[in-house]
Amino acid sequence: METRELTCINCPMGCQLTVTLENGAVAKVAGQTCPRGEAYARTEVTAPVRTVTTTVPLTGGTAATVSVKTAAPVPKGKVFAVLDALKGVTAAAPVHIGDVVLPNAAGTGVDIVATCERQ
Repeated sequence: METRELTCINCPMGCQLTVTLENGAVAKVAGQTCPRGEAYARTEVTAPVRTVTTTVPLTGGTAATVSVKTAAPVPKGKVFAVLDALKGVTAAAPVHIGDVVLPNAAGTGVDIVATCERQ
C-alpha cells in the first residue's frame, strides 16, 4: 500500500489530501471537504492534467498581446509541448473571447483560445 499527500487546488480552501493506493489504483481519499477534492485527488495521482495560460503577440491592434488558455485541461506531461507550439503564434485584431488562436495544440486535441477582447 502506498500513500501520497496532496494539496487540493480546486478551490481556495486548499485541503490537505491523503490518497491511498493499492496496486496502482486509488483505494481511498481522505482530507477533502467537498466532492471536488476527491475527484481532484483521483485524477492527480492517476492522470494529472493542467490548464495552460499565457499570452501571444497581437498584430493590428492597440494592445501588444492577448491572453490565451487551453480550452480544456491537457495532460501534465504535455504542458511544455503546448507552450513550445505557441512560440511564433500571433493573433490578429480584432480578437474575441473564445476565438481559436491555435487549434489542436501540440497534438493534444485541445485548442488554445483567447480569454479577452482586443481591438
